[in-house]
Amino acid sequence: MIVSLSLVAVALAILILLLYLDGGHRSSVDGMEDLAGQTQPVDIDAFRNLIDPDEDEFLRTNLSPGQFRVIQRERIRSALDYIRRSTHNAACLLRLGEAAARNPDPRIAEAGRQLIDSALQLRAYALLSTIKLHARMALPGVRFSYGNLADNYQQLSGLAGQLALMQHPTHASRFSSLL
Repeated sequence: MIVSLSLVAVALAILILLLYLDGGHRSSVDGMEDLAGQTQPVDIDAFRNLIDPDEDEFLRTNLSPGQFRVIQRERIRSALDYIRRSTHNAACLLRLGEAAARNPDPRIAEAGRQLIDSALQLRAYALLSTIKLHARMALPGVRFSYGNLADNYQQLSGLAGQLALMQHPTHASRFSSLL
């Protein structure tokens, strides 16, 4: 009985993970022009600050334990919001990559496939980081590494910018403000 319940729980967790990684079907993004109004801005420098272990250590050293816990929980909530926004944007860029991968131009199709890979990787890292941040909220003294989530988002944005430059060179400069 316990083995059956464990298998069901694992299967359910895998299903949720796959749905999370594949997400974004609600948005229809066939080209750069479809991104306007669907993406959410992410301040990558502010996000890096929120997950910086040196900043945590500075706050831990200069605040009382009670103040640190309050500030840390607020910082974690903000980081979770940035992760939610980056995950949402990755879902939109995943759809954009899928559309580009169908393009007859092999350079654009390859750029689309790279965008797909990067978006899926970012969504996986985001899920792991979300779990770590929730654990950290419950246990503020625990220290976690958040990997390269900010770097992955920056790479994803760069790939999308390259694709924008290939497809719409005259409008590519507007693209960076969408992410």
